[in-house]
Amino acid sequence: MRKNSIKNTRINAEVQRELADIIRSEIKDPRIPLMTSVVAVEVAPDLKTCKAYISVLGSDEEKQNAIKGLKNAEGFVKRQLAKNLNLRNTPQITFVLEQSIEYGVNMSKKIDEIAKKDAEGKEA
Repeated sequence: MRKNSIKNTRINAEVQRELADIIRSEIKDPRIPLMTSVVAVEVAPDLKTCKAYISVLGSDEEKQNAIKGLKNAEGFVKRQLAKNLNLRNTPQITFVLEQSIEYGVNMSKKIDEIAKKDAEGKEA
């Protein structure tokens, strides 16, 4: 199976959906904030490993605590994935901190500030 085959793409999407559901509703770790989302998932073609890109909105300390909490819950998450998905192998999950959403929010704020200054400059 090629890395970007249709089957692998479907598996990635299904694992991402299930991971998001598990993180949102089943993990009770207080270190994981409500604003935690699964941005992307890359499951290896042999279904042995999986990289889950996680985005956390908050301070750097909250982000590090969230990743620690998720790494602590890896066994539970893998067990839930095995229960919810019918895959030949349940992948070993590695959580990676992704900051693209926060970067996008910050860029959007900066663009709004510049547009506001530009509008004020034209009015004067």
